[in-house]
Amino acid sequence: MKFTATARSLGIFSAAATVILLVAYALMLTVGLASLESPQQPIGDPIFTILEVLIIVMMPAMVALIVAIHAWVPMQAKTLTLTSLVFMGLLAGVTSVVHFCVLTLSRQPEFVGRAWESLVFAFAWPSVVYALDILAWDVFFPLSVLFAAPVFRGSHLAAWIRVLMIASGVLSLAGLSGVVTGDMQLRNIGIVGYVGVFLVVAALLAILFYRATPQEA
Repeated sequence: MKFTATARSLGIFSAAATVILLVAYALMLTVGLASLESPQQPIGDPIFTILEVLIIVMMPAMVALIVAIHAWVPMQAKTLTLTSLVFMGLLAGVTSVVHFCVLTLSRQPEFVGRAWESLVFAFAWPSVVYALDILAWDVFFPLSVLFAAPVFRGSHLAAWIRVLMIASGVLSLAGLSGVVTGDMQLRNIGIVGYVGVFLVVAALLAILFYRATPQEA
């Protein structure tokens, strides 16, 4: 798989789309959290619905971004980026299913008001969708970026991407401390990793791909 002009365009577009969507997500999350009377209170509509939609829309861009990285790296590094792509695909699949079900099934009369509803659909610990979302973002996401990080070498820009990818992955893994301790406020550490730090990574990747010279097909 070569870094063709198409792969370069895909990289630039997907990186830019990821930045825009992460900025929108961060803004909506900030507004939602600021509106809460207590940290234990869930974010309500319409902000909650907007956040759910943004996550689903974000997934194709993030997968395409890893595909572009896989095309960009030399042949000897493609084993790492292919592994990264698999984990990003797992993230996209799991979190898309979670948030699509929350947006659709959780609002159907057949599910609303059931005794077990909060144990399945609530974004509060413990629940099925919360556990799956933690698996996606605090396990699959950090594995994806940590496998991709070592391939960025040869320039100051690449070095910054590598360092920030590692930071993003480590912080995201640290979000698992919420599960270990039962304190979901600690999961906010992971949010810093996969929203705040990865936003900067995506912006730098857009610059990297813009400067890169495509290979002939």
